[in-house]
Amino acid sequence: MDHKELDVWKKSMDLVVTVYQITQLFPDSEKFGLTSQMRRAAVSIPSNIAEGAARKGDRELIHFLHVALGSLSELETQYLIAMRLEFIKNEQVFELQMIDVKKLLIGFRNYLNK
Repeated sequence: MDHKELDVWKKSMDLVVTVYQITQLFPDSEKFGLTSQMRRAAVSIPSNIAEGAARKGDRELIHFLHVALGSLSELETQYLIAMRLEFIKNEQVFELQMIDVKKLLIGFRNYLNK
């Protein structure tokens, strides 16, 4: 399976770009803090999808989809922290992207579990 053909991978790559754009607005003092954590969590999502797709079976792919879901949950939490700290305001497009990726991850996982 070529991960680059998966919609969930494509959308999670778009999410990474958005995270990099949003975190550019953070204070310089957060360069090694929240900025770095959010970027790592975001990059982890498509990376785990790609790694799982390269494995030999659906069971392994499902494991990596769970890891990607965990990274997405981390990212959601970090986004809420950034809003509470007033580094950013509500980013509706970003929130919709996260919801979309989450639905795709869960849908793909459920499909593979059948």
